[in-house]
Amino acid sequence: MFRRILIANRGEIAVRITRTLREMGIRAAAVYSEPDAGALHVREADEAYPLGGATSAESYLRGEKLLEIARTHGADAIHPGYGFLSENAAFAQACADARITFIGPAPAAIRAMGDKVLAKETMRRAGVPVVPGAECHDGDTLETVAGRAAEVGFPLLVKAAAGGGGKGMRLVRDPAELPAMLEAARREAQKAFGDGRVFLEKYIDRPRHVEFQIFGDAHGGAVHLFERECSIQRRHQKIIEETPSPAVTPHLRERMGSAAVQAARAIGYQNAGTVEFILAPSGEFYFLEVNTRLQVEHPVTEMTVLKDLVRAQVQVAAGQPLPFRQDDLRQHGHAIECRIYAEDPARGFMPSVGRLERFIPPAGPGVRVDAGFVEGDEVSTYYDPMLAKLIVWGEDRAAALARMRAALRRFVILGVTTNVEFLHDCISHPAFQRGEIDTHFLQTHNIAGQVRDTAAQLGGTAGQVRDTAAQPHDSAAQPRDSAALSRDSAAHPRDIDPCETRIPDEVYLAAALTRGAGASRPSGPAGQASHVGADIQTDPWRSLSGWRVG
Repeated sequence: MFRRILIANRGEIAVRITRTLREMGIRAAAVYSEPDAGALHVREADEAYPLGGATSAESYLRGEKLLEIARTHGADAIHPGYGFLSENAAFAQACADARITFIGPAPAAIRAMGDKVLAKETMRRAGVPVVPGAECHDGDTLETVAGRAAEVGFPLLVKAAAGGGGKGMRLVRDPAELPAMLEAARREAQKAFGDGRVFLEKYIDRPRHVEFQIFGDAHGGAVHLFERECSIQRRHQKIIEETPSPAVTPHLRERMGSAAVQAARAIGYQNAGTVEFILAPSGEFYFLEVNTRLQVEHPVTEMTVLKDLVRAQVQVAAGQPLPFRQDDLRQHGHAIECRIYAEDPARGFMPSVGRLERFIPPAGPGVRVDAGFVEGDEVSTYYDPMLAKLIVWGEDRAAALARMRAALRRFVILGVTTNVEFLHDCISHPAFQRGEIDTHFLQTHNIAGQVRDTAAQLGGTAGQVRDTAAQPHDSAAQPRDSAALSRDSAAHPRDIDPCETRIPDEVYLAAALTRGAGASRPSGPAGQASHVGADIQTDPWRSLSGWRVG
């Protein structure tokens, strides 16, 4: 087993990996950019080393620097987390060349699945259902591409061959739109991935995005750990995930799970990965892609199958067989994850930066929070604005939804604007409650528009709350649970269910802010950073000296 693992990442995933390594008795070595010198993932690690720079290109994407640190400080392995270099075949190969274990699949598997055209052809040969489509070669004339498009049928998607995340993707509903959309997709693909190749794919109307967690080892073992429903997306990025999917029957689960394992075996897959499918309203499903890494949404799987996926990753990377067989795996209850972002839904989801003056995650039975920040930390402009992942578990979907709604209403974040209210609106919508969702859910139901309308209506309320919070506060005269009383008084009906009622966030946050004696009050507009005295809440990690910066 490994003695020291370098975590080539930051934020909540670096913290999450560190905690499993600590349980396994393995030293966790962190790396950090200049803005992250005091970040939570650095404070949690056993040791930490600077990468220099501020942007991703200057820090976390510097593969040579990461390998130099790993060699210098005796790391046996590198865990890439997700994003950054996690799906970079060249970096995985460089690790192998340096005799440092890359905790992920082999470079060949990453390479095969990174090329979307090659991936589809590989799956087609393996008998996995794929979406009908056609290739576009560099030398093809527009007439040739138009002929292939007619065979695929409209509407169709033009998609980048070398990437994902919505980059280099265009929806073409009419043949007349094809030339312009084809050129736009090629330009964007070249800019995003350095590869302008594209291909055509049949557009499935009102699809669900359902993925299967897979795991393989070096001994021929391959399993799936059931599905995750990931249809709630904004700009092709997932924001809410759950398992089991409300659309997947036991029979369909068996078929899709079998196809996912087929996909894993077709490429000799080792370690954790995800096979993503499009699920049509008819019940037909098609291969979309394989993500050759741990997914952001892996906690919902962990909550329902009762397995630590990071621990399994480390064990498999060390050459051990999978710690579970397919027959050992069962789903227990229902889990939902919401991604908490520092962004303003009322202003087109513009990122919000500043100091986290108050950061009080919810707690209680069945509630898990994977966070990369604590109160007092700075949210910068350099990286993804995700602050935390809120995961809840319930005995069934209804129980999990109720728990998530309650947890969102009790997630206190002050100093930056967040999408917490937006997430609450999503899961509270009657269609979501009924499980009637697809990848166009947010647009169909205009959730962001509802948030903007509410923000405008609450403009006066926010000002009143700021004025109230700025007044002198006598903690001795306050009720024991002032936050709860403030919420009730804001809603005015008595005996009200806080999960069912939209209470202005400013009311709840101001009440939470004034719970401690001697606290400074916010003086700026809602959503902007303000100073709160350090005597409100001491960060327990600031006093620890059990880590060193190299």
